[in-house]
Amino acid sequence: QVQLVESGGGLVQAGGSLSLSCAASGRTFRTYAMGWFRQAPGKEREFVSVISNSGASTVYADSVKGRFTISRDHAKNTVYLQLNSLKPEDTAVYYCAAGSWTTSIEGVDYWGQGTQVTVSS
Repeated sequence: QVQLVESGGGLVQAGGSLSLSCAASGRTFRTYAMGWFRQAPGKEREFVSVISNSGASTVYADSVKGRFTISRDHAKNTVYLQLNSLKPEDTAVYYCAAGSWTTSIEGVDYWGQGTQVTVSS
């Protein structure tokens, strides 16, 4: 069992930055790929980024490529998402996820509770 707790969301103006963190419980953190998904009001949950269990490989959605950076710290059992050059269309609840090396929701085994990111124009 893995529990995920996100933090770091908030309100920011367009062009600004935010840093999200996701702390994972349990000694199996290293065995999971970790990812971030987001869900805007009235829309389906969508893939944002994933990092492999080793941290050596990452994938980003085209909509965030070059602006967001995912990383993980095994010593702290934490995965991070740095959000730069934010746009109003980035407004959503951001969810941390643990699971297989995939961009699909079906590959997620565990979800965090979500953290709200709001970007004003």
